[in-house]
Amino acid sequence: MELIKWRKARRSGDQGDACVEVARFPEAVAIRDSKNTGGPMLMLAPDTFRALLDDIKR
Repeated sequence: MELIKWRKARRSGDQGDACVEVARFPEAVAIRDSKNTGGPMLMLAPDTFRALLDDIKR
């Protein structure tokens, strides 16, 4: 069984600030709160995740 590999943004620090983590699945990208790793996840289709990132960058 393959483990889910969560990762934080490179710009996130270790100060305990509000950060999100992402993980890739075959047909989705998951997003979760790094301070609540057992909490809910937002699952997005890869195209939707890319659109979200583009909107955030603008």
